[in-house]
Amino acid sequence: MIHVSDIKDLERLTIHKVGNGNNDEPLVLSQQPLELQDETIGTLLLSYFIQPFTNNAEYFRFTHEADIQLNEVYKYCSLIFENRDNFQDQSVNIAKHLYKHSTHPKIKGGELYITHFSKCQVDGEEVEAIGIFKSENRDTYLKVFLNDDNYQLNYDDGININKLDKGCLIFNVEQEDGFKVSIVDSISKQNEAVYWKDAFLQVQRREDSYHQTETMVNLCQQFIQKKLPEEFEMSRIDQIELLKKSATYFKEKEEFKVEEFAEEVLGHPDAVDAFRDYRDHYRNEYKLDVPDEFEISNPAFKKGQKFFKSILKLDRNFHVYVHGNRELIERGYDEERSMHYYKLYFEEEK
Repeated sequence: MIHVSDIKDLERLTIHKVGNGNNDEPLVLSQQPLELQDETIGTLLLSYFIQPFTNNAEYFRFTHEADIQLNEVYKYCSLIFENRDNFQDQSVNIAKHLYKHSTHPKIKGGELYITHFSKCQVDGEEVEAIGIFKSENRDTYLKVFLNDDNYQLNYDDGININKLDKGCLIFNVEQEDGFKVSIVDSISKQNEAVYWKDAFLQVQRREDSYHQTETMVNLCQQFIQKKLPEEFEMSRIDQIELLKKSATYFKEKEEFKVEEFAEEVLGHPDAVDAFRDYRDHYRNEYKLDVPDEFEISNPAFKKGQKFFKSILKLDRNFHVYVHGNRELIERGYDEERSMHYYKLYFEEEK
């Protein structure tokens, strides 16, 4: 969890305007940091910058295929952490670097805010941090005001402080490994948005418990829903039962142990062997180094819990949600109608 305690922790703030060069939009650079004299504005800015990160448990690190020192944002942030007097000059370098990568025709120009926080609480540790935020979308607001005993209406456009378009927090820890980095990107599903994470920041996920849990959740779900039916004859109900048992394992255990999971959830020796083979195949195909044992991250499991769906979809007529005892549902085939059916046993209807 990330927390900035109060306004005095936002020591420096500068704003640049980064347009899209391919759309003939300029790069406009501030000459010096902004002097925040209004405490209310400072509080609103803190909420705008930090609130989207408060429930973000996924972390990244800067990377470069040749040398981490060649990652531009990593280098500029390192210089700020080494000497805070470098803040303005390096903020200009960060803005120029973003401008160079803002070339996709659909990338919107906007204000780039670069901040320095002296005290940031992250995962129980108090560290300094650098924030890089970009606002790309503006909203229209109605203004209601009293004029000569009558209410009047007007409008204006501005930034919605409840929705940060893009953001990045770089924490001054683990510098040799590329720092600890948290990212927000409200339009990350669009193709043009990858420029923020991949081209501008050049980051990759940290090999921590969050990443390990997320990877194993995906692996287990794909194995049960895709691989097992290819090798063994099993019904959709049996698949749902295994998905439920997998979810229970991740929810109740503090640590994932691959052999324990295989024995407790899958049970049958042939299924256990198939799971071991699929795990090795998954590791090699996706170039992932997931250990056999690791601490389970609850935020990562909650994010991936949607993959353990216990829904039985029957043509376009019925969706059956299976929550309880597997023995209370029975599958059959009606010869007269030439159709499959399910029989459900229950004590009372609610």
